[in-house]
Amino acid sequence: MSSDEQKRRVAEAAVRYVPEGSILGVGTGSTVNHFIAALAARRIPLAGAVSSSEASTKLLRAAGIEVLDLNAAGDLEVYVDGADEATRHLHLIKGGGAALTREKIVAAASRRFLCNVDESKVVPVLGRFPLPVEVIPMARSYVARQLVKLGGDPVLRDAVVTDNGNVILDVHNLSITDPRSLESEINQITGVVANGIFARRPADVLLVGREGGVDVLSP
Repeated sequence: MSSDEQKRRVAEAAVRYVPEGSILGVGTGSTVNHFIAALAARRIPLAGAVSSSEASTKLLRAAGIEVLDLNAAGDLEVYVDGADEATRHLHLIKGGGAALTREKIVAAASRRFLCNVDESKVVPVLGRFPLPVEVIPMARSYVARQLVKLGGDPVLRDAVVTDNGNVILDVHNLSITDPRSLESEINQITGVVANGIFARRPADVLLVGREGGVDVLSP
């Protein structure tokens, strides 16, 4: 079974977790694209959705789902998103689609965070996937120097500007054995908007698409 088929299968499984009539938080990326398609096919009645990116907003509106501003929506029941890496402790690396800051905000405002991945994304230790860090442009060089001191090799993501008008540094060669501590330490660097470690607010449920079906992992 291809990775894309696993993503489709896990996205369809995630639809079962969506409460009818709720305002749903929706993330960004290829797995989420399958999830939005599954939502549209199932025609689950929703009060609306809060989107973490302009790309997902377009797909939601095309599916006939009203997109709301988080400030007006308040706390959300469920947030559904994918990840670039995940551990069995439900810690994640996100930000491959450059939407990590908005994803963190929506996750923080949601009572339940449901993360969907295919089995290739599950790792014993985070860090194989370069860690995205969103940075205010004028602080790019300063932040990069501080990330080197933490043992990383930061590389500017070429020709990428986030929906917030910032740049992304992808930090290579990190072995993230204490994700909660490193998440906090990087966030304290002046000029960092957010980093792609989701450990202080991890997933509540991890759905893993595999050859034989979908595994459900929870704390």
